[in-house]
Formats: sequence, structure tokens, C-alpha cells
Amino acid sequence: MIITLFTLGAIFLVLLYYSFQYGKYVKLINKIPSLPTLPLLGHTLDLMGSQENLWKIQRVSCKLHYPIYKLWCGPIAFVSVHHPDDVEKILSNTKEHLLKGYLYDIFKPWLGTGLLISEGVKWHKRRKMLTPTFHFKILKQFVEILIEEGNCMIKCLKDTDGLVDDLMCLVSKHTLNSICETAMGTSLHEMGEFQHQYREAVHEVGKILTYRAMRPWLFPNMIFSLTSMGKKFNKNLKILHGFTEKIIEERKQYHNDTNERFLTHLSNDTGMLDDEEMTGIKKKRLAMLDLLIAEAHNNQIDDLGIREEVDTFMFEGHDTVAMGLTFAILVLAEHKDVQECARNEISALMEANGGKLTMSMLNDMPYLERCLKESLRLYPSVPLISRVLTKDEQIQSYLVPSGTILHLNIIDIHRDSNFWPNPDVLDPDRFLPDKIQKRHPYSHLPFSAGPRNCIGQRFAMLEMKAIMASLIYNFYLEPVDYLKDLRFMTDMITRVTGPICTRFVPIDRTSPGSTKSSLI
Repeated sequence: MIITLFTLGAIFLVLLYYSFQYGKYVKLINKIPSLPTLPLLGHTLDLMGSQENLWKIQRVSCKLHYPIYKLWCGPIAFVSVHHPDDVEKILSNTKEHLLKGYLYDIFKPWLGTGLLISEGVKWHKRRKMLTPTFHFKILKQFVEILIEEGNCMIKCLKDTDGLVDDLMCLVSKHTLNSICETAMGTSLHEMGEFQHQYREAVHEVGKILTYRAMRPWLFPNMIFSLTSMGKKFNKNLKILHGFTEKIIEERKQYHNDTNERFLTHLSNDTGMLDDEEMTGIKKKRLAMLDLLIAEAHNNQIDDLGIREEVDTFMFEGHDTVAMGLTFAILVLAEHKDVQECARNEISALMEANGGKLTMSMLNDMPYLERCLKESLRLYPSVPLISRVLTKDEQIQSYLVPSGTILHLNIIDIHRDSNFWPNPDVLDPDRFLPDKIQKRHPYSHLPFSAGPRNCIGQRFAMLEMKAIMASLIYNFYLEPVDYLKDLRFMTDMITRVTGPICTRFVPIDRTSPGSTKSSLI
């Protein structure tokens, strides 16, 4: 009897504690402005609508309730912030607010707890381990792959009439191969039907995860696995993991067959190749996978950990870059004067080098770089990022409670007229050095910021430069579908509701006075 009473009393106290805590949480959250809500449901019905409608709700809310608003999804609150001061407070903190939140948990069956999702000691360890992958000497080898893939894209366009009816599909095909070859050291072009299955599985899983993210009742894995979408997800997951595991095993076998002599050129501290050895192994360029295999020999990572990081880079490294390139193409197609300035810069360098693109040339294209940064301002590949508050935080005039899921709306920060005069107008000169110095450091966040910023941002910019330089040198970009007519939708990346049509008109560089491009 005493035990029973004690148990009931303990349960009562626990319920009382959580009731008090949740009551405090609700009281604080409800002080934050929002669109009208329904009792209990909050904004759930709106969130269950189309992804296009959700995009509109987010943009309207940002305008009506600057610089902070909330959305209730049943008992779960999402607080959106879109002022650089608040974003800096969250992202620059090296000890708190580093958690990404349960929205990222739905990626775990695919990505495990790789760099994107991992936390605490594991994240710090993996970040330190992978940083050498993006050292200058490694990137130099990667750029060769990016240039080669640009060549493939140019050839593909040359074999058509120049009219592309699904630009994103075309671009993502090439960015997926680029990240596959740089991350795993294997070209999808050489994989036959297997590569087609892998490419399709990547896109299918992306769609399924977006569907699941919009439906919180599908978050529990047990429930999701029983649905048709869950079964479809598991089917594609087997393809993705099977592909990665096959490549990892083949790469490990290669190193075994060569007595690991190429791995010995990876320094434990820097992951760099010795200069005198680079020429000898040029045709066996080391990928991120090789660095991870070398770390496995030092007992710093196991086979599952290797797969986690390779899968993470495959996911993060192709769709975001593809969307960035897609919008850069559309933006320059609609602004012929800007496109021509970029072409003049590129042509001068290319023709001085016989039409051959090099890494040093990519680093000497300041105008093209400004164009890409301005395109990413207008159309960032990732429209928002999520963090979880690990303590109560003062944001504007509101005390936001611990445990709140924050949405940092990058796309709205990028068009804030308080920091960007005439924010909807394309102006690459916004990124001249003197203007950058005068601007808020957290007003431009295409690759996030702070300790959990994008580790591959230099790689992404080099890839975008390599492909855009090749395209602009070989083609006039002409719009068919215009940006003002595109219908956007909420997704993991900035997506539109349908395919985008664009025209590429070949430039004749064989006429007198011009240099024939080696990229054609």
C-alpha cells in the first residue's frame, strides 16, 4: 500500500512538473506573433497543405511579423527568426544551440549520425577529421574532376538543339557525378545500370523525406515503416546503402592490392600529399573516402562511420550545388549585360590559355564569383536551417524558451531591405570588398555560419565556378521560363513546382580571331 501511494505520488509530481514546464513554454511561445491559430490544432491544417502553400505562408508571415513569428503544429512550436542580429546570436555560439533538432532525425536511417546530424564530441571529432579533405592540395585534385564534368555537360548540350526542358534535372545529373567521384573516387558514368538506380534512389529518398517532414505523425520510425511511403523509402535505402558499401569495399580492396602505398601519402595531421608524390599518383586521385580509410587504420573510425560520412557528402554535395547552378543560369540568362561582363572576364582568361580551364583561373574570376554570390543571395540553395535552443534565449523583445525549434529563414534575411537596398534587384557589385566590409556579417548565409557552417563551401563555389565558366564561354544563356513566373515550394532545398525550360545557344569559337575551346 505504501509503495503504491509512493508510486502514485511520484507520478503526480512528475505530471505536475511537466504541466508547469509546458504551461510556461506555451505562455512564452504565445507571446510571439503569428497568423491566426485554431484551438489545439494551431496552424496544423495549413502545414498539412501543399508545399507551395506552405512557402506562401512562410513568406507572408515574414513580411507581416518582422523579424520573428511562430507556427504551431499541434503541441510543437516552430519559431522563425529573420534578423541578422538574432541569427548571429544563435549560430556564433560555440557551446550552446548546436543541436539541429528532431526534423533532422528523419535522415538518420540514411545518413546515420554523420557530420550533418552528429552532436557533441562525435561532431567535433568528425569535423576535425574531415577538414583536411578541403585543403588546397586536395581541392586542386578535385577541381580537375569538376572541370572534366563540366566538359561532359558541355558535350551533352552540344549534342542537343540547345533547348533544355528540365534544367534542374540536367544540372543535378552532373553535380551528382562530381560529388560521387570526389567523395568516393568512382565515376557514375562507368557504373552502367547501377548508377541509374543510385541516381533515381537519391531523388526518390529526397522526395519521401520531404513528404515525411511535413507530417509530424510520421516521425516515429515504427509508424512510418508501416506506411506505403515507409516501405518505398526502405526499398530505396537498400539501393543507396548497397551502392555505398560496394564502393567502399572495392576501394579498400584496391588499397590492399597496392599494399596501401597510396594511403601512406596521407599525413595523419593534414591529409595532404607530398609534392614529389603528386605526379606519380595523379591518375589515382585520392578521394574523401581514402582519407576515411586511412583514419580507419588508425582506429579513428569504423566501417559504419565511413558509410555515414560518404552518404552525408553525397546527399549534401549534389542537390544544393545543382540548385545553386540552376538559379545562377536563370539569373544570368535574364540579365544579358551581367552575363556579357562575366563572359568577357572568362574569355580573356580562357583564350590566353588555349581554351583550357585551370584552378588558378577559377581563383582569378572575381566578377563571376560576385555573380554567383548575388545569385545565392536572391535564391539560396537552402532556404532555412533549424536549431534547437538549449536554454531560454532573448530574441528581440521575446523570451524564447529552451527546447524551442528555431527556423533561421535565410531566404528572407537575404532580401531584408534594411541590409540590402533594392533587395529584389540583381547587382553583383554588392559583393565588392568595400561593400562586404560595411555589411552585417550574418546578412549573407548561403553556407550557414558559425561552428556548424558548411564544411564544403569552398568546394561548392569551385564547382559552381567551373561549370558556369564553361557554360558562359561556350553558350549564350537565354531564358524560356522566367524567374517571375516560377512557383516555389517549401522543401529541404529551394525548389519550384515544375521543370524549368532554358535555351543554350552555342558560341562559334572557330571563326577567325577566336580560339577554339578545348571544352567543346
